[in-house]
Amino acid sequence: MHKQRSPLIFIFLTVLIDLLGVGIVVPLLPFYVKLIEASSPLWIVANHALIVGALTASFALFQFLFAPVLGALSDRFGRRPVLLTSLLGTAVAYILFGLAERFMPLGPEAVLAVLFIARTAAGITGGSVSTAQAYIADVTTPENRARGLGMLGAAFGLGFMLGPAIGGLLSTISLSAPAFAAAALTLANVVFGFFNLPESLPADRRTTRLASINPLRRLQVVVSRTAIRPLLLGVLLLNLAFSTLQSNFAVFSTVRFGYGPTQIAMIFAFIGLLAVVTQGFLLRRLVPRFGEARLALTGMALMTGGFALITVVPSAWLLYPALGLLAVGSSLATPSLTSLISRRVSPHEQGGILGGTQSLTSLMLVVGPLVAGLLFDTVGPTAPYVSSAILIMAAAGVLFIALRSEFARGPVAPQPTSLQTPVGALGD
Repeated sequence: MHKQRSPLIFIFLTVLIDLLGVGIVVPLLPFYVKLIEASSPLWIVANHALIVGALTASFALFQFLFAPVLGALSDRFGRRPVLLTSLLGTAVAYILFGLAERFMPLGPEAVLAVLFIARTAAGITGGSVSTAQAYIADVTTPENRARGLGMLGAAFGLGFMLGPAIGGLLSTISLSAPAFAAAALTLANVVFGFFNLPESLPADRRTTRLASINPLRRLQVVVSRTAIRPLLLGVLLLNLAFSTLQSNFAVFSTVRFGYGPTQIAMIFAFIGLLAVVTQGFLLRRLVPRFGEARLALTGMALMTGGFALITVVPSAWLLYPALGLLAVGSSLATPSLTSLISRRVSPHEQGGILGGTQSLTSLMLVVGPLVAGLLFDTVGPTAPYVSSAILIMAAAGVLFIALRSEFARGPVAPQPTSLQTPVGALGD
């Protein structure tokens, strides 16, 4: 029993530290860009929000592209070397991020280039969640697998909650201190894994050739299923809207209310706490009573209200109830939609379909930040949130039509899914 528990602890820590690192760094991106604006050319100043969005999108894009590469490599060479190498690469990326402002004597463009290189490198090495899932599948029995994979969901929630809080506190030391702390945590996990993580994939079970590494392949499979297309459209619009909050809110709150890194970090920690409470405690009690279809639409209604409220709040403290609506709403809608999708496909297809759905979500984390930044710079600070409210209303309309039979039938006992990752989990 001890031999099985120890590697699972490492996997939990790997995902937790990945999410801690992302949560520590992401709220600080606007302040790095602001740091170089005083001596920057006009194009940087005029596109502040778009640049922050592009930094966020660069991480998501390369994570999307390289996640299947890391998965294929782990099938060929084993889980252990891929996990440890990925962690080591992530630590180097955080160190480079922390050193970015040291390049200021070379000009603001040099600082910006280093930031993009660091975020790209973090994305390349950060697609290791699929390898972590595969490790759990290797070392658990079928009846215990859902519990092991659910542990990763807990790591996502805890990382998203604690990361921004830690980053906000460390930013009082210096802007680079949070990145160096993320690197130290990651390196500590590399050392722990080097001495404690056994290989889970025996040599006789490894593939002799690399599998397809085309990241669009899973998308083709999932989009071809007509029965779930309306639900996929809902997932797409939901994530496109919520990615606005992830990438743009730090810029918005700084411009609108003069927030600093610590205040922004506390808000992200508040969002993470509500997500953990809602998904970890409330959802399991609400699903049997109301059903997933009703909870999905209720969540979208709350999210629409939250986005609309952000655009009109006159005082900074009113951001908390607005963001509370968003956090609870997304935590109700996302797992409910995931479960509804899983129930519309056969059991042997669930892994591939849910993987394709996760790929679709990853793409929205590329597109959303860019659109939000462009709207912010060209239309105004509230434009990304108005557009997000409209997107959520459109998603709710599509789902209401698609799920009419679900409403007529009433609540249905949910089927377990492989991993219900919260919307807004910025993690690797």
